[in-house]
Amino acid sequence: MKKILLIVCLGILGTGNLVAQENTETHDEGRLDFTANIQNNHLWRGLIITDKPVVMGNLSYALDKDKKWKVGIWGASSLTDDSDGTHYKEINYYIQYSDERFYIGLWDLFNSRNINTAVASDDIFNYSSRKTSHIIDLRTNYTFGPSFPLNIEADIMLYGGANSGEVLLKPDGKYKSNRYSTYVQASYPVISGKKVNLNAFLGAGFALNSSSFLYGNGENSFDVVNVGFKADKTLKLSERYSLPLMMMVMWNPSQKFARIQLAATVF
Repeated sequence: MKKILLIVCLGILGTGNLVAQENTETHDEGRLDFTANIQNNHLWRGLIITDKPVVMGNLSYALDKDKKWKVGIWGASSLTDDSDGTHYKEINYYIQYSDERFYIGLWDLFNSRNINTAVASDDIFNYSSRKTSHIIDLRTNYTFGPSFPLNIEADIMLYGGANSGEVLLKPDGKYKSNRYSTYVQASYPVISGKKVNLNAFLGAGFALNSSSFLYGNGENSFDVVNVGFKADKTLKLSERYSLPLMMMVMWNPSQKFARIQLAATVF
């Protein structure tokens, strides 16, 4: 039933986009844009956010004519409940700068799934240092030159995250500080410019202000948490519409699990 639901959703979205693209005249792209993805699960920095099929959307607005500066809203929702009865829903806000090789972005993350209200607030407007479930996440990555296109990523959680264990408390229960969980990753295009391209990646985690961090097993201060490879191809459905596809295989050595992800960018 779940497989049928995923196929039907992909078919509806893909067909709608196909008709729209084939009947649209050439026009100015403008600064406003949005995209949609559908995936069999949601994996992030070695974590399983949900094992259920997910629909994702990204609405962005370019602040300059070269579209290097953007603000946007990214959101996602699973198509069914997880095994624990909770339902994954997330809405994020961001501002970012990117060129061909360098990226920096400041993201505000809010995942409303399974919030423990004893330690965190489920109020999306609560930004208190003690109980906010928002996470302010600084993201950076840099790709070296064409002769050696290694990509280095470094991300740090700057604020919030009470529901994720990011907030450290004093003995009296008042706010003390944050863990500043950090994720670093190196990735490299093993195969590029082919029908199917392949990227290999290795990611690790640590905290700047604690002996434990979000992505690991809670026992080590530094650990490899995300190892795998990602393959992508483009399926041409007509002269005007192609469907980008991706398959990822990942292992988290710290938490000792593995997953496969299949994804399509519908438009």
